[in-house]
Amino acid sequence: MSATVSVEQHSISTSSANFQQWLIVAGLIYLLLVAIGMIGSGFKAATGGQAKELFSFASNPLTALVIGTVATALIQSSSTVTSIIVGLVAGGLPVTIAIPMVMGANIGTTITNTIVSLGHVKQGEEFKRAFAAATVHDFFNLISVVIFLPLEIIFGILQKIGGVLSNLMIGGDSMSIKGLNFMKPLIKPPIKAMQGGLGNLGLSEVIAGTVLIILGIALIFFVITFIGKLLKVLMVGRAKEILHNAIGRGPISGIATGTVITVLVQSSSTTTSLIVPLAGNGVFSLRQVYPFTLGANIGTCITALLAATAVTGVNAIFALQVALVHLVYNILGVVVIYGIPFLRNIPIRASESLAEMAMKKKLYVALYISFLFFLVPLLLIGASQSLGW
Repeated sequence: MSATVSVEQHSISTSSANFQQWLIVAGLIYLLLVAIGMIGSGFKAATGGQAKELFSFASNPLTALVIGTVATALIQSSSTVTSIIVGLVAGGLPVTIAIPMVMGANIGTTITNTIVSLGHVKQGEEFKRAFAAATVHDFFNLISVVIFLPLEIIFGILQKIGGVLSNLMIGGDSMSIKGLNFMKPLIKPPIKAMQGGLGNLGLSEVIAGTVLIILGIALIFFVITFIGKLLKVLMVGRAKEILHNAIGRGPISGIATGTVITVLVQSSSTTTSLIVPLAGNGVFSLRQVYPFTLGANIGTCITALLAATAVTGVNAIFALQVALVHLVYNILGVVVIYGIPFLRNIPIRASESLAEMAMKKKLYVALYISFLFFLVPLLLIGASQSLGW
């Protein structure tokens, strides 16, 4: 009898400890969201609120692609960038220029989970898994641009599909995005408090914004270090089974889960960043994470769609058209690239090879980020000039 009581007490004690640890994980996830928000807010402060000026240099599809990529990498939110693009279209930006911009937003958003994967940089095999999980998203989005941007420039396929869909939908009731975005009010208070504290130190807005970016990156490293240790303990038994049922059951389940979670948090950067530590700790394989990130691509389109429905005036239909193009582009990317076995495996092989090299020499990480987000944009701008655009 006493042995039975002892077992029950031990079970209750274990459950209580697990519950407390899950609460800590929830708190750490909240800090991760705050950290990502800090980087975006810091950039906006450092640019003096002139982030939209980044978009004024787009004069052709290649420079538009570059601007969409760089702006999203800096602002750390493809949802924000695509919403800005929708607003610019409502103000007269040509649809032909806006479409490559939203393609670039898909590429730029991937830098966040790459930064998150660096939280595992000292862990060898763990870093290899995390870095591969982060960059598989990059390679998919790059292949998607390589396939669809030339088709769009030559035939205008996405523009035509978006035009047909927007004509079918125009006239619906206007919606406000403010009522749906519940994540922003949750993370805004601590960011505002930090901005206020930095302002009280007498720092200029540019310096305060730069400090906020640095603090945000440091906080990401802190969170990933501790959340990784906790997940190794917690991700056993029932908890592991629930997550595997949602994400690990198969590609359709993974895509659906990634889509739903991203719709809820309205940030593909956040969604993919949350899955990277789980991949690093071996909870999910790269092939399980891959479909989940594709769902994040689709789910992030909700923000621009809602922003477009709130636009009124003569350009409202074009704003809706661009938002729908973003959705169609991401769905077609999944259908074409993931649907064709040869294309489907390219991002997996590329990310595994890069992660293997990065594990052996960390210099490859810096070279990769520099190449993708700095050298390639410069090459594309040079190519656009040589084409006389």
